[in-house]
Amino acid sequence: METFLERTERLFGKEEVEKLKQARVAVFGIGGVGGYVAEALVRGGIGAIDVFDPDEVHESNLNRQILALHSTMGQKKTEAFKARALDINPEIQVQTHEMFVLPENAAEIDFTAFQYVVDAIDTVAGKLEIIERCSALGVPVISAMGTGNKMQPELLELADIYDTSVCPLARIMRRELRKRNVEHLKVVYSKEEPKIVNPEGVRQPIIGSNSFVPATAGLLIASAVIRDLMK
Repeated sequence: METFLERTERLFGKEEVEKLKQARVAVFGIGGVGGYVAEALVRGGIGAIDVFDPDEVHESNLNRQILALHSTMGQKKTEAFKARALDINPEIQVQTHEMFVLPENAAEIDFTAFQYVVDAIDTVAGKLEIIERCSALGVPVISAMGTGNKMQPELLELADIYDTSVCPLARIMRRELRKRNVEHLKVVYSKEEPKIVNPEGVRQPIIGSNSFVPATAGLLIASAVIRDLMK
């Protein structure tokens, strides 16, 4: 009978899988992108994972978030994730944090406890705080750029933030990171121009989403984390 990580060991090797078992990774934001990151890390053999998200599962999440099921409706996303993770791998260590990371509370987090950090949150202030702290401490970090209003997952790429184009969020991040003297940042971004979804009479554009672009971005991020950790 095959074991949980037997197929993974055949591809990566036992020594590399052992590195993954010893690693502790933090995922900030476990929605459309981050949920798939966290799921793939659990299935990939990560030994310990911390998830940060203050939100609950809502019906509008069903179209794209792996944690969103009718059976999880109304649950904290962190608790839904923990139950799912332990159902996949009962030996994994899961720490849940119901918090929205901002400059005002980021000092509460010990970033040195993590071998890798994933930024999959939406707010620029929070993203910059996570990235700047990781950069200062030498903790590897990867960041998700915008996936809303996108239709072509094949246009997603892994790149350094300063090699990105098209993505409006990446443009803002490049500018702000230069101000903070952050010289490098691994990101997943899309070269697709976002579709404008703005019904008549609505001032603020509405962000549309689907089941495949955020998921693809999450899996790309998880692949980068796992491969980097094995190095």
